[in-house]
Amino acid sequence: MTRVRVDDPDVCGVAVAVAAIDGKWKTLLLWLLEAGPHRPGELRRKVPRISEKVLTQTLREMESDGLVHREVYDVVPPKTVYSLTESGLELSQALAPLSDWGHRRLDRLTADRPAP
Repeated sequence: MTRVRVDDPDVCGVAVAVAAIDGKWKTLLLWLLEAGPHRPGELRRKVPRISEKVLTQTLREMESDGLVHREVYDVVPPKTVYSLTESGLELSQALAPLSDWGHRRLDRLTADRPAP
Protein backbone atom coordinates (compact mmCIF):
# COMPACT_ATOMS: atom_id res chain seq x y z
CA MET A 1 0.00 0.00 0.00
CA THR A 2 2.57 2.49 -1.15
CA ARG A 3 -0.06 4.95 -2.35
CA VAL A 4 -1.04 5.93 1.21
CA ARG A 5 1.45 6.46 3.99
CA VAL A 6 0.56 3.91 6.66
CA ASP A 7 2.62 5.75 9.29
CA ASP A 8 0.65 8.98 8.86
CA PRO A 9 -1.55 9.46 11.97
CA ASP A 10 -3.82 11.84 10.06
CA VAL A 11 -4.58 9.51 7.17
CA CYS A 12 -8.27 9.08 6.41
CA GLY A 13 -9.54 5.50 6.55
CA VAL A 14 -11.52 6.04 3.36
CA ALA A 15 -8.30 7.09 1.60
CA VAL A 16 -6.67 3.83 2.67
CA ALA A 17 -9.66 1.83 1.39
CA VAL A 18 -9.77 3.73 -1.90
CA ALA A 19 -6.02 3.20 -2.39
CA ALA A 20 -6.56 -0.54 -2.01
CA ILE A 21 -9.14 -0.60 -4.81
CA ASP A 22 -7.60 2.15 -6.93
CA GLY A 23 -7.46 1.17 -10.58
CA LYS A 24 -9.80 0.10 -13.30
CA TRP A 25 -9.96 -3.63 -12.58
CA LYS A 26 -9.50 -4.24 -8.84
CA THR A 27 -13.14 -4.05 -7.80
CA LEU A 28 -14.16 -6.41 -10.61
CA LEU A 29 -11.40 -8.87 -9.70
CA LEU A 30 -12.44 -8.71 -6.03
CA TRP A 31 -16.01 -9.50 -7.06
CA LEU A 32 -14.94 -12.43 -9.26
CA LEU A 33 -12.60 -13.87 -6.63
CA GLU A 34 -15.28 -13.57 -3.95
CA ALA A 35 -17.04 -16.43 -5.77
CA GLY A 36 -13.97 -18.64 -5.26
CA PRO A 37 -10.41 -19.26 -6.44
CA HIS A 38 -9.62 -18.65 -10.11
CA ARG A 39 -6.76 -19.37 -12.45
CA PRO A 40 -5.45 -16.40 -14.44
CA GLY A 41 -6.88 -17.78 -17.69
CA GLU A 42 -10.34 -17.99 -16.12
CA LEU A 43 -10.11 -14.38 -15.01
CA ARG A 44 -8.99 -13.33 -18.52
CA ARG A 45 -11.99 -15.09 -20.07
CA LYS A 46 -14.37 -13.42 -17.62
CA VAL A 47 -12.80 -9.99 -18.25
CA PRO A 48 -11.94 -10.08 -21.96
CA ARG A 49 -11.10 -6.35 -22.11
CA ILE A 50 -8.12 -6.73 -19.74
CA SER A 51 -4.71 -7.54 -21.19
CA GLU A 52 -2.62 -10.34 -19.72
CA LYS A 53 0.03 -7.82 -18.66
CA VAL A 54 -2.47 -5.60 -16.83
CA LEU A 55 -4.15 -8.61 -15.21
CA THR A 56 -0.81 -9.86 -13.90
CA GLN A 57 0.20 -6.40 -12.70
CA THR A 58 -3.13 -5.82 -10.96
CA LEU A 59 -3.12 -9.22 -9.25
CA ARG A 60 0.46 -8.62 -8.06
CA GLU A 61 -0.53 -5.24 -6.60
CA MET A 62 -3.48 -6.86 -4.86
CA GLU A 63 -1.19 -9.61 -3.55
CA SER A 64 1.28 -6.99 -2.30
CA ASP A 65 -1.59 -5.21 -0.51
CA GLY A 66 -2.60 -8.47 1.17
CA LEU A 67 -5.93 -8.79 -0.64
CA VAL A 68 -5.12 -11.77 -2.84
CA HIS A 69 -3.28 -15.03 -2.22
CA ARG A 70 -1.30 -16.54 -5.10
CA GLU A 71 -0.82 -20.31 -4.97
CA VAL A 72 1.67 -21.84 -7.42
CA TYR A 73 1.52 -25.60 -7.89
CA ASP A 74 4.68 -27.46 -8.89
CA VAL A 75 3.21 -29.34 -11.85
CA VAL A 76 3.82 -29.40 -15.60
CA PRO A 77 2.50 -27.16 -17.02
CA PRO A 78 2.72 -24.74 -14.06
CA LYS A 79 -0.56 -23.99 -12.35
CA THR A 80 -1.33 -20.74 -10.52
CA VAL A 81 -4.52 -20.06 -8.57
CA TYR A 82 -5.62 -16.77 -7.05
CA SER A 83 -7.99 -16.45 -4.11
CA LEU A 84 -9.03 -13.74 -1.69
CA THR A 85 -7.28 -13.45 1.62
CA GLU A 86 -9.32 -12.76 4.75
CA SER A 87 -8.57 -9.07 4.26
CA GLY A 88 -9.65 -9.23 0.61
CA LEU A 89 -12.91 -10.93 1.55
CA GLU A 90 -13.53 -8.34 4.26
CA LEU A 91 -12.96 -5.54 1.73
CA SER A 92 -15.23 -7.19 -0.81
CA GLN A 93 -18.00 -7.48 1.78
CA ALA A 94 -17.48 -3.86 2.83
CA LEU A 95 -17.94 -2.78 -0.80
CA ALA A 96 -21.29 -4.60 -1.15
CA PRO A 97 -23.38 -1.68 0.23
CA LEU A 98 -21.51 0.72 -2.07
CA SER A 99 -22.33 -1.56 -5.00
CA ASP A 100 -25.99 -1.61 -4.00
CA TRP A 101 -25.98 2.19 -3.86
CA GLY A 102 -24.38 2.34 -7.31
CA HIS A 103 -27.08 0.08 -8.79
CA ARG A 104 -29.84 2.20 -7.22
CA ARG A 105 -28.21 5.33 -8.62
CA LEU A 106 -28.03 3.81 -12.11
CA ASP A 107 -31.70 2.89 -11.88
CA ARG A 108 -32.59 6.49 -10.92
CA LEU A 109 -30.44 7.96 -13.68
CA THR A 110 -31.98 5.63 -16.22
CA ALA A 111 -35.50 6.42 -15.02
CA ASP A 112 -34.81 10.18 -15.21
CA ARG A 113 -33.51 9.96 -18.79
CA PRO A 114 -36.03 11.00 -21.44
CA ALA A 115 -37.14 8.28 -23.83
CA PRO A 116 -35.59 8.55 -27.33
